[in-house]
Amino acid sequence: MESQNVQKITVGALSLAAFAILWELLSAIIHNSFYLPRFSNVISAFFGVIQTATFFNDVGISLYHFLIGFFFALLIGVPIGMLMGWFPILDKAFNPIVEIFRPIPPLAWIPFAIIWLKLTHQAAGFIIFMGMLFPIIISTYSGFKNVPKIYVEAAKVLGSVSNLKLIKNVAIPAASPMILSGIKTAMGVGWMCLAASEMFGVSDTGVGYKIWFYYGIQAMDHVVVYMLILGFIGLLLDFLFRYFVQNRILKWQTGTVI
Repeated sequence: MESQNVQKITVGALSLAAFAILWELLSAIIHNSFYLPRFSNVISAFFGVIQTATFFNDVGISLYHFLIGFFFALLIGVPIGMLMGWFPILDKAFNPIVEIFRPIPPLAWIPFAIIWLKLTHQAAGFIIFMGMLFPIIISTYSGFKNVPKIYVEAAKVLGSVSNLKLIKNVAIPAASPMILSGIKTAMGVGWMCLAASEMFGVSDTGVGYKIWFYYGIQAMDHVVVYMLILGFIGLLLDFLFRYFVQNRILKWQTGTVI
């Protein structure tokens, strides 16, 4: 196992090194930093950016935008998905509305975000909310819809006869893996919406805004830096979520007793 981990790290490091060398050579051949900045220049700009107070402010603002959308998507999406998945009549009532609005790209809501909320943090959060809402609804709906009937019947025999008790004791535990998988997917969509919303006018600050700002002044090395920062933060959020889910919420799946 240890040798496999060493091999994995070594191969990963070599592939990154090869990629960096290829990038540097290709940018030297193109010889136009507007089309492709040198890798060495990007690294230099990266270390320059992360030492500034502006960088931490941009990251903080972007995370704030993300948390706004994430919070309201969970607050609204999970209950709607639960109701649709558990009560057939509500499924029939909500399904046409969900299916009409679900295919609309989240960025299509930018004009209304600006009209309703102006250039505020809430406007950026609204775009992220629209990106995350439907993946959460669909995953929660699917989780509740596919709860094995034998679980429900067994719970009724044991005394859980009301819908509230069945949802609490049976449906939520059985559907939680699918719900959490949908939340993970929604986080990825929301993070992409964050960058786009800040770039295209919903926010006048943040990591996504800085990409557009530096493009405007043709500082493409800084554009790449902020693109990489978006990638690193997204990767960190994904890692933290998976760690929290696997080691806390879904720990029961491994048979580990807390």
